[in-house]
Amino acid sequence: MALLSKKDANLITDPLADNNPITIQVLGICSALAITAELKASLVMAISVMFVLGAGNVVISLMRNIIPSKIRIIVQLIVVATLVIIVDQVLKAYAYELSKTLAVFVGLIITNCIIMGRFEAFALANGPWRSFLDGIGNSLGYGVILIIVGFFRELLGSGTLFGYPVLGDPITKTGLYATGYENNGFMIIPPAALIVVGIIIWVQRSRNPALVEES
Repeated sequence: MALLSKKDANLITDPLADNNPITIQVLGICSALAITAELKASLVMAISVMFVLGAGNVVISLMRNIIPSKIRIIVQLIVVATLVIIVDQVLKAYAYELSKTLAVFVGLIITNCIIMGRFEAFALANGPWRSFLDGIGNSLGYGVILIIVGFFRELLGSGTLFGYPVLGDPITKTGLYATGYENNGFMIIPPAALIVVGIIIWVQRSRNPALVEES
């Protein structure tokens, strides 16, 4: 017997492709622009959002029948703020330098429209297990885009991946730099992320014309 039904499996797979929160729903763009200059920061942010959204969806789902509708947004904010504080403290304890890089943006997870949207649209109407799957699926979809963008921005902008040189040494002109190649400084500023996301959106819609909106 399959661990997940087809309907449950779709909660994880759909956000990875045809219902991606960034490229299809156009949510969470701010962090995709801001923190993807380095692949390591992109990966940590993706994991952080996965924890907050997965755990938050479960908590909201468990509380869905006792939350008064008039204060549900406040309750959701308290839940996500608590989880974000946990993430922030863990980063400060085990990855302090990275936590300084992500400091402002980890805090902004609280207002990430993907998280609040899934709380409101899914967790309040479904059980804990399906809410957990929905949270993991949407955070994976979000994280995949962050990692792709971070990969190309760091590689082309700095010639490194996870901080390690992969194209050679630009000072001593070894590796690819010996051929005259130079890092593209434009790739490490936020507008470059928007261009990379735009290319991903174009590729996605080229492969699946059904995603193209009718004008």
